[in-house]
Amino acid sequence: MKSSKKHTLLMLISVISLMSITACSNMSKRDKNTAIGAGIGAVGGAILTEGSGLGTVGGAAIGGLIGHQVGKK
Repeated sequence: MKSSKKHTLLMLISVISLMSITACSNMSKRDKNTAIGAGIGAVGGAILTEGSGLGTVGGAAIGGLIGHQVGKK
């Protein structure tokens, strides 16, 4: 993937993640952790797989699971 397309994709993912987190102010702490983990995982997956859709979705799923488990008693 070309550098400009990769940069645009990462910026789009970051903006969408940030907007979705701020729009959910009435979420529980665990739900927020899940959303944050999914956003970070999506960006990480996109970076590691050079913008692959499957890598982005996989990263979001894994990040969401990790975020959901953070602070679990």
